[in-house]
Amino acid sequence: MSWVAAVARLRARREPGVLVTVATVRGHAPRRAGAKLVVGRTETWGSIGGGNIEAVAIDRARELNGAADPEPELMEFALNDKVTGRHGVQCCGGAVTVLLEPLPVVQAVAVFGVGHVGLELARILARHHLDLHLIDTRPDMLTDERLGVLADPVARIDVHHTPLLPEEVLAELPPGTHVLIMTHDHAEDAALCDAALRTPGLGSVGLIGSAAKWARFRQRLADEGGHDAAAIDRIKTPIGIAGITGKEPATIAVSVAADLLRTFEQERRWAAPDTLAAVADPPVASSA
Repeated sequence: MSWVAAVARLRARREPGVLVTVATVRGHAPRRAGAKLVVGRTETWGSIGGGNIEAVAIDRARELNGAADPEPELMEFALNDKVTGRHGVQCCGGAVTVLLEPLPVVQAVAVFGVGHVGLELARILARHHLDLHLIDTRPDMLTDERLGVLADPVARIDVHHTPLLPEEVLAELPPGTHVLIMTHDHAEDAALCDAALRTPGLGSVGLIGSAAKWARFRQRLADEGGHDAAAIDRIKTPIGIAGITGKEPATIAVSVAADLLRTFEQERRWAAPDTLAAVADPPVASSA
């Protein structure tokens, strides 16, 4: 399997990985610059030359896979018989620098309702490195012509046409998906709010609408849905950055996208401190 296919497989699995590349070679070495290795949690694809170089790189890549917010780093290897590495001796006579690039699991966002605001929001989110799910019950909202504005995206976009029960898509979303509810139908919005509170493993849940709309929804979620106050408080409404009051679809979309990006940053800051401490002083170089 090529390294490109291996990276795509990790992304499809929503599994973190590390792309390991031979960055520079001086003198004799097992592989030329540009050789690549992809390291997942339990599997590897490709090779940077085997032996101590590869084993040490895999060890470090697995450490990075478990880190909260890993950064790219370089490792240097001297290939001579005077240095004993962790996994043996390689005495090709040269020196190798290896670049380790973390491949984190990208954020996932589901936008229920691809109307005026939803489409403008999709245009913004499509320019970010994430998995974007677009769901609507109206086929005319999801035509190729209308979604042509999302051409050449950075995001991976999945379009779901659900003519009857859009809430069924919630169970299909990857763990941690952030949900934004903004359909054309308040009854559909209410059903999605109820279903979202019953779906384990979701990220944040946001609802577009007025205070009056939320007051009705909150009462209904309590009386008919049987949800307690703590559960209902998981739904954020209004969504967007406070103080941005414009009602144009593009303005609302910018506000909502900025608020969502802030949520992503908060998630990174909330990473476990013991995990961060474990990688506070990562090894910069290793010899072989």
